[in-house]
Order: sequence, then structure tokens, then C-alpha cells
Amino acid sequence: MTSMSTGKPLAGKRWYRLIPVVFITYSFAYLDRANFGFAAAGGMADDLNITPGILSLLGSLFFLGYFFFQIPGAHYAASKSAKKLIFWSLILWGGLAMATGLIKNVTLLIVIRFALGIVESAVMPALLILLSQWFTRGERSRANTFLILGNPATLLWMSILSGYLVDAAGWRGMFVMEGLPAVVWAFYWWKKIDNKPREAQWLTAGEKQALEDRLEAEQQHIRPIRNYAAAFRSRTVVLLSLQYALWSIGVYGFVMWLPSIIKAAPDMGIVETGWLAAVPYILAIPGMLVVAYFSDMRLNRKGYVWPFLLLGALAFYGSYLIGPGHFWTSFVLLVIAGGAMYAPYGPFFAVITEVLPRNVAGVSMALINSMGALGSFIGSYIVGYLNGVTGKFGPSYMFMAGALLLSAVLTIVAVKPGAGATESSGCAKYPS
Repeated sequence: MTSMSTGKPLAGKRWYRLIPVVFITYSFAYLDRANFGFAAAGGMADDLNITPGILSLLGSLFFLGYFFFQIPGAHYAASKSAKKLIFWSLILWGGLAMATGLIKNVTLLIVIRFALGIVESAVMPALLILLSQWFTRGERSRANTFLILGNPATLLWMSILSGYLVDAAGWRGMFVMEGLPAVVWAFYWWKKIDNKPREAQWLTAGEKQALEDRLEAEQQHIRPIRNYAAAFRSRTVVLLSLQYALWSIGVYGFVMWLPSIIKAAPDMGIVETGWLAAVPYILAIPGMLVVAYFSDMRLNRKGYVWPFLLLGALAFYGSYLIGPGHFWTSFVLLVIAGGAMYAPYGPFFAVITEVLPRNVAGVSMALINSMGALGSFIGSYIVGYLNGVTGKFGPSYMFMAGALLLSAVLTIVAVKPGAGATESSGCAKYPS
């Protein structure tokens, strides 16, 4: 698609203007939820006299707030303004993250962790809704992937930085220094982002109309769904919700407790833990980009999701079989598991906007993501609990392997072959 007045590629204008801002925004969201694992490994439990059971609850409590408030937030983003919702969310979650570094007792920490989940609950679906209003079907897996790349990319540099910050300033200083940037970024977000093409001053009238016409044309082949209740009862939404919950058990059981797993190795300091915890995300980033590229090129979603979930399950099972006596071999398998779990995010979220009409896609996406949050709560709690109670990591590896295996099977059942393609052969040739 090109500009009707200047000949400049419109696709390039959208990618350069929107994607970096969206990427950094989600990076800040992920920073302020995932650094808890470093605080847990860096002395917070000892300072606040937190038992292993309460520590597991605190690690997972974020996702409980995330679960309960995601659908109302997504409805607001879809019907009113994703831009406004995310602006205030940035300010609030940055403030809550900084407050985590100032608390003196566990009760306040419980409240803050739950509130942080509430504030961040609609960010992911709101950003996905925003991208679906700016990028066509042939671009959407890649656009979603650049958004979700904020997750492993943040974990990559956060793991290294957090190790140094905890070492230099303690876990309290880490929370304060990593929370402040989100508050500052909120004002840049407000300046750069528009909800829809028609609101953008940086597009010509012809460019706005051409893009919105194309997005509207893509809705024509999707079977209408009357309302949210009908969408929530659909077989696809129900199965994808369960699938994503199981997938998230593996992802967040891994993310939240990987620093503690590494730190338990002999002679492992917090700085070394930070460097090693970053390694899985070095594999995840190129994996996500390659998978998204081929998924968009072939307009195939299903075939680029389930094989990677199966690979993650096998890698966790391999770590279980090897046992704690072979740390480095087990660590390599954990790196493979981490990369495999992240690789298919772009194609997965592209499926939802391609099988459901616009009037229900946003909130259906929120339902699926909220079930993912419930899976994240279960995964982060049970993995932490198993690690604490058994003193071993094998049981939690088996738990995550089983969840990912079931998720792979449900992907095969839930997503029809060729999901992502349209009834019109011309769509696959549409330039992005």
C-alpha cells in the first residue's frame, strides 16, 4: 500500500511510527511484573520474613488481579479509547512498582501486587486491539510479534540489569529505579499514538481512507456474531481460552522462578544469575520473528503454534529426566523450552482477529488473555510451591511439561486448518 499523494509506502509509515512505541510500552509493563523474581532471589523474603508459601502467593497474586479486570478494560479500549486507557495505566503501574520498593510489611505487598495486576490487566488486549485497527491481515502476525517481543526482550536486558541493581542497591532500589521510566513514558505515548487511522494527523486523507477501506473489506468474510455472550459460547473461544491458560502455566512458571532455579546452583551469585536468566530470551527473540514472518507469508497460524508448544513440553521433560546433578545440560534444555514457548505468540493472537468479527474480537481476546492470566496465576503459584515444598525442581518441570503438552493438543483441535487465510486468494498477495 502506498501513499496516494506522495508515493511513499504507507506500510513503512505505520511500522516506523507505531511499532517502536508499542514495543517499548509493553516492555515497561513486563519489566514491572517480572522483576519480582529477582527480588525473591535477592533477599526480599528474608528482609520481610516471608515464608515460602507466602512468597509463592505473592509471585502469583499479580495474575489474579489481572484475571478479574481484563474484560472491562478491553471493552473500554475497544469501545472508547485504547490510547487513554494505556496512558493512565502507565502512570499507575509505574507508581505501584516504585511503591513496592518502599513497603515495610507483607500486607502492603499483597495489596500492591494485586493492584498492579488490576492496572496492567487491559494493556495486552488494548494493544492488540490497537494493532488490529492499524494493520491488515497479511501484516498482523508480525505486528503482534513486535508487540510481544517486548516480553522476551525486556526479560533479556532486565535479567542482566536487575542482577546488578539488586547487587548494588538492593531489591528496594531495583523496584524504584525500574518503575520510574513507565511514568515518564506515558506522556510520550500520549503524543505519538492515535486510536485509529482517521485520527492521525501524519496521514493524508487518501491514506486514511485507503487503509480503513482495506480493514473494513477484511471483515466481510468473517461470520457475524451478535454479541459478547454468543462469542464467549463459541467453540473456538472456549478452546482457545483453555489452550492459552495451559500455555501460560508453562510460560509464567518458567519466567517467575527461573532466577531462583539458577540461583540454587552451587556457587551462583545474583549477578551470574542475571546473566544466565537472560539466555533463554536470546533464543526467543529471533524465534518469534522467524515464526511470525513465515506465518504471515503462508497465512498459516495453526502449523506455527502447536509444534513449538510440544517442543517446550519435551524440553521440560528432558530437564526432569536429567535431574539436578547435571546443571548445565538441564539449563540448555530450559533455554530451549523458553525459546519454544515464546516463538508462536504472534500467530496465536493473529488467529483471534481473523476468526471473530470486529464487534466481539477485542473482548473475546480479553477473555482468552484473562484465562491466560488465570493459568499464569496457577503456574507461578504451583511451580513456586513445588520448588519450596520438595526442595527440588523436577516436579515443577513435569507440571509445566504436562501443561504445554495439553496446550499443543488443544491448538490442533481448536484452530481449523488454514486459519489466517481468507476466502479471497487476493488477500495473501496484498503487500505489507
